[in-house]
Amino acid sequence: MTDDAAAPICLARPLPGPGDDPAGGCAAARAVDGRPLHAAALKFFWGPMDCGKSTMALQMNYNHARQGRRGLVTTRIDRSLGPQVTTRIGLAHSAIEVTDDLDLRDLVRDAWAEGVRVDYLICDEASFYNLEHVEQMADLVDNFDVDVYAFGLATDFRSCLFPAAQRLFELADEVARIQVEVLCWCGREGLLNARVVEGRVVREGEQVVIGDTVDTADVRYQVLCRRHYRSGDLGPRG
Repeated sequence: MTDDAAAPICLARPLPGPGDDPAGGCAAARAVDGRPLHAAALKFFWGPMDCGKSTMALQMNYNHARQGRRGLVTTRIDRSLGPQVTTRIGLAHSAIEVTDDLDLRDLVRDAWAEGVRVDYLICDEASFYNLEHVEQMADLVDNFDVDVYAFGLATDFRSCLFPAAQRLFELADEVARIQVEVLCWCGREGLLNARVVEGRVVREGEQVVIGDTVDTADVRYQVLCRRHYRSGDLGPRG
């Protein structure tokens, strides 16, 4: 058996610089996790509040890790205000907090430099990332064969697209609405995220304000159908 009978396997490798071969000169058809090289994808999963985005993110991470893949979990402005992904059904997972100056490519580069393989990123609360982060996600997919799975809201309390969500709609290989049904108080499908202050729907203010869904919160959010979002009707209060 000759030395060239078996193709080499790409292990964790430095991110290429300008003008470098993105594959790092490796002739292997498959990466170390067994997936074909250049088959990575950027996928954006979106939906209104309470549809299970963070739950699905953690399930995705579990499914991939169970098959031997290695990934990093990131988040920004999680409801816990800590470096973790939390869900309303009680699941939680430690995570890397994404700040304005964090470069997701550097995050992967640093892991590779330490000999840690990174096959994918789970990016929860992706609507709160900045536009540069979304471009970095695309770079990781296109140039470094790292899958990126982003989860987040599409629109804010004014029913306008978050900038990061809009860019994900534009760039993602696949966009999927999470199918867990969320209902307005009237029983219709919940579509829009209303911000409620002092019992009234507000339509002006900062795009990102931390709140909760419980009635006692100073700033809270409630999912409404289009009709009741536009009218500002929060339903009967007991």
